[in-house]
Amino acid sequence: MSSNSKRLAEGGRIDRGRPLEFSFDGSKLTGFQGDTLASALLANGISLIGRSFKYHRPRGIFSAGDEEPNALVTLGAGGRREPNLPATMLELADGMVAESQNRWPSLAFDVQSLNSLFAPFLSAGFYYKTFMGPTRRAWMFYEHFIRRAAGLGKAGLEADPDRYEVRHAFADVAIVGGGPAGLSAARAAANAGARVALIEQDFQVGGQLLSERPGSEAATWLQGVETELRDFGNVDLMGRTTAVGLYDGKVLGLVERRDDAQAAGQARQAFTILRAGAIVFASGAIERPLVFSNNDRPGVMLASAARTYVNRFAVLPGRKAVVATTDDGAWRAAFDLAVAGARVTVADLRTTVPPALQAEASRLGIAVHAGTHIADLRGSRAVKAARLAGAGAETEVDCDLVCVSGGWSPTVHLTSQLGVKPVYREDIDGFVPGLFAAGQFGAGSVVGGYTTAEAIETGHRAGIEAAASCGKTKPVPAAVQFQSAELPAAAFRNVPPARGKAFVDIQMDVTTGDIALAHREGYESVEHLKRYTTLGMGTDQGKTSNFPALSAMAALRGKTIPETGTTTFRPPYTPVAIGALAGRAVGHHFKPTRRTPMHDWHVANGADMLEVGLWMRPYFYRGAGRDVKEAYVAEMRFVREAAGLMDISTLGKIDIQGPDAATLLDRVYANGFAKLPVGRARYGVMLRDDGIVFDDGTTTRLGEDRFFMTTSTAKAADVMSRLEFLLDTAWPDLRVAVTSVTDEWAAMSVAGPRSRRVLAAAFPALDLSNEALPHMGFIEGEFDGRALRIIRLSYSGERAYEVYVGASAGEAAWRRLVGVGERLGLKPYGVEALGALRVEKGHVAGPEIDGRTTLDDLGLGRMAGKRSGFVGDVLRRRPALSDPNRQRLVGLKCLEAGTRLSGGAILFKQDETRQGHGRGRITSVTYSPTLGAYVGLALLAGDVAMGDEVVAVHMMKNEAVRAHVVSPVFLDPEGERLHG
Repeated sequence: MSSNSKRLAEGGRIDRGRPLEFSFDGSKLTGFQGDTLASALLANGISLIGRSFKYHRPRGIFSAGDEEPNALVTLGAGGRREPNLPATMLELADGMVAESQNRWPSLAFDVQSLNSLFAPFLSAGFYYKTFMGPTRRAWMFYEHFIRRAAGLGKAGLEADPDRYEVRHAFADVAIVGGGPAGLSAARAAANAGARVALIEQDFQVGGQLLSERPGSEAATWLQGVETELRDFGNVDLMGRTTAVGLYDGKVLGLVERRDDAQAAGQARQAFTILRAGAIVFASGAIERPLVFSNNDRPGVMLASAARTYVNRFAVLPGRKAVVATTDDGAWRAAFDLAVAGARVTVADLRTTVPPALQAEASRLGIAVHAGTHIADLRGSRAVKAARLAGAGAETEVDCDLVCVSGGWSPTVHLTSQLGVKPVYREDIDGFVPGLFAAGQFGAGSVVGGYTTAEAIETGHRAGIEAAASCGKTKPVPAAVQFQSAELPAAAFRNVPPARGKAFVDIQMDVTTGDIALAHREGYESVEHLKRYTTLGMGTDQGKTSNFPALSAMAALRGKTIPETGTTTFRPPYTPVAIGALAGRAVGHHFKPTRRTPMHDWHVANGADMLEVGLWMRPYFYRGAGRDVKEAYVAEMRFVREAAGLMDISTLGKIDIQGPDAATLLDRVYANGFAKLPVGRARYGVMLRDDGIVFDDGTTTRLGEDRFFMTTSTAKAADVMSRLEFLLDTAWPDLRVAVTSVTDEWAAMSVAGPRSRRVLAAAFPALDLSNEALPHMGFIEGEFDGRALRIIRLSYSGERAYEVYVGASAGEAAWRRLVGVGERLGLKPYGVEALGALRVEKGHVAGPEIDGRTTLDDLGLGRMAGKRSGFVGDVLRRRPALSDPNRQRLVGLKCLEAGTRLSGGAILFKQDETRQGHGRGRITSVTYSPTLGAYVGLALLAGDVAMGDEVVAVHMMKNEAVRAHVVSPVFLDPEGERLHG
């Protein structure tokens, strides 16, 4: 077939001076600016585009819009490879690379087309039935094949090089749809003074008017209104943008697409969250197909689509056409095809055809068969002939194009997404939106106004009302009408039943037989029908199949269409790329990356950084070892033997002030804080309402009415949120303010036997003696004119101090400590060493405070004592939480030299069968250079005594290690090191 062999010599809305090269399945082809991929393929004589989902039957282009069920292609290559895109919605771009899908080894010869031979075994619900037999484990055999056959196109595995964005936009009036109704509404609302956003998924506005013949009054009207709107300063014409979702508060989710040329330097796709004062729905209607035998063959398309290809794209999709219709509207397609040079036959189901149509058909040489329908089609990869049945006789007509029209279905998807059910109208045999919410309006075909005059008038009225609801009431000029040659859509509803394999859902290969089978097997609800047969579950979401399907089910049940109802419409209206939803929030931008004030120093000095929540923290320092296993042990040693410096800026920091500050702390902590002296700190534990440990940390009393709270890194935001929630809801009478100051303070811990000497050298003006700064004591000072806080507390078991200074001075203070501490053996250490040090000392952390443990489980029950009145106090006393056999915190030490424990291992007693959940689990493990062995913390059932032997079993590693149950405090149980 020669290039553009089906392109008309003149006409259309394409730019013949701008040819574009593209490829399909490796073949080089040409089209023009203004083409879609579908129109360019048709112009090049390509009718076979893809294969169907289940039977792999040949399929061609069926529509000209987003309702396309057949012509799905994979676009691009490498990281830009995107599958399952309707060719009808792809604006042709120079260099576009597309390929067919769901076929092997080629589109022309697809081995899986043999599935048609097994159609009796692949009927409705066959995948469910594979669970049932013929043997109990039949599914295990079938599963592999069903999963391999699932899906259509395949996405690329490489990283997508393109950029995506999420945006926020605002408008007084948002109008969904750029057809005559939407354009008229936009003109009216803009004249009234409203800020207008006109949303149109096509790359040209106009809707159905784009399918009118060039030079017509419709084309002149469209050009005039579009020019007028572009001259307005308060109208945003959002082309190539689909409204995919409607949400509470008049919020629309929009997806904007760009081709290669338009995307240069811009986001490939953008997801816009549009908040509007009012919304006008002018989303139009979708033409319905007819159901007859072999109605899925390439060459069968909607009558409105044929008009679009002829008049908008100057493509004659067939030279011998049969137009099968139930209404007047499709006759316009027949007339336009005849004018373009096709030989046309009309098969109208109605026995009486209006004389005006007969006269025009006679003038154009169109053969008319009244009271006639298509019984069957002949042809495999393309239509070759249609068998027409009527008046008790059948006639075969040669053809290469079959245009079908079974009426129209208003596009009620968006208007139904918030749960408002559509309402059936007998006069149009279709569903229209239910009651509009306040600030929402409808216009045009979506509310049943099928003529252009109605669309313009209802759009004009809706635009004025929408603007007025936003307080915009400037005078609006009258709507501009024009004379249209369109015909009313008087549908004939009694469609004869189909014979043979007649498809209702063309994409998912659902036939009339499948619907009948579902009915016989009891699936009568349309929701059940959808899921049992997969009807409407493809990428097109059943836009052309839903109404024929529910009509068929209604007939089988002997009920009316409104009694049968519709399925539930949910977002998105059309498929949305995950990239558009994610925007720039991918990789390291998925969540904000937080860096401490000393981050650059860490990186420059060999730190291997680790993501801890949102924070980047030093994992270990390369100078201490070649890898983490070597480095963390070395870092532990110099903390135990000399001094170590740790960046703890990531701790949550909350300033608490007010006369009732102490009362608040007494209520949120299990242990009391009201009697804490000024200048002292205390370790505290918070509980959830159910008595389970929530978080731990320290709080320092800076003054009578002021406290400085620190939380764990992981729970900083949660603790802050909880305090605010309690103050807002449970205790609004408390006179206290809480403020997160995490980012205001840089913090570092100096730990080890020489830590005091390091601090004394760094801050000589401060008295750091035991008398002036005992364990859990606090002093204030200055560093380079900035506030300095030092709290003496330990997480490692050594004498240790937490140093706080303003974030802007953090790196300077760090460098001061490193500089003066070097001669004393001070070195920085990372979070791996920090975790190992706390395990040696028996301090609990996240692995133990895992949302399941209580104070008693962690050995902290004495902190609460007999106190009451704090959050979680009542429910912590439940008998189940006091069971003596509950798992509680213990230490584990390997019995045999050279063995090691593994985190997550399950614990069993020596003589137990090693199955199930055992007696407990290991939560934290480290190698202890002080003890020369692996040690761990574990949660172990209370009936296993100290000194007993257990076996730590790690199923995944096929590992069993013997260990003794010991105290969780492995190092310095008397606290001599930290108090020294």
